[in-house]
Amino acid sequence: MTEKNKLIEQIVGRYDGEVGMLIPMMQDLQAECGYLPAEHVRCLSKRLGVPLSRLYAVVTFYSSFRLAPKGAHEVTLCLGTVCYLKGAGSISEAIIREFRVEPGGTTRDRLFSFNAVNCVGACALAPVMVVDGQYHDGVTSESALEILHSLRPAEEPAETGTKEAAT
Repeated sequence: MTEKNKLIEQIVGRYDGEVGMLIPMMQDLQAECGYLPAEHVRCLSKRLGVPLSRLYAVVTFYSSFRLAPKGAHEVTLCLGTVCYLKGAGSISEAIIREFRVEPGGTTRDRLFSFNAVNCVGACALAPVMVVDGQYHDGVTSESALEILHSLRPAEEPAETGTKEAAT
């Protein structure tokens, strides 16, 4: 039995295979994996005898479920009315373009998870970007990118030593 199958069996066993406990099962699976890997969701679907479409309907309905690994930094951009009118749309476009990540996704290097939300409850500070729980008010496309670039790990310094050619 593969590790994936063992994990699914363990989770399903906690709930005695009760299909009505699908959400807690998927919460446990996400807690174990950090997200819901497609192959695990398929395995859970088969094990429970529930159509895969039903599992994905649940996963996509609840915003707490993730289908991709979470990034090291959580970036949330408010696209509420006030923030949008003050430029949040162009900030979102800049982040998408610069980091090649769609809202709800994670960058390939898993450095950022980017979410665009309807409101963060800070309209007086618009536009607002929240990074790892820290609010950044009055952001622009340029300042948003600057904030995110500052979170990138420092590059390893290039070797400065020279090698002598063999004669």
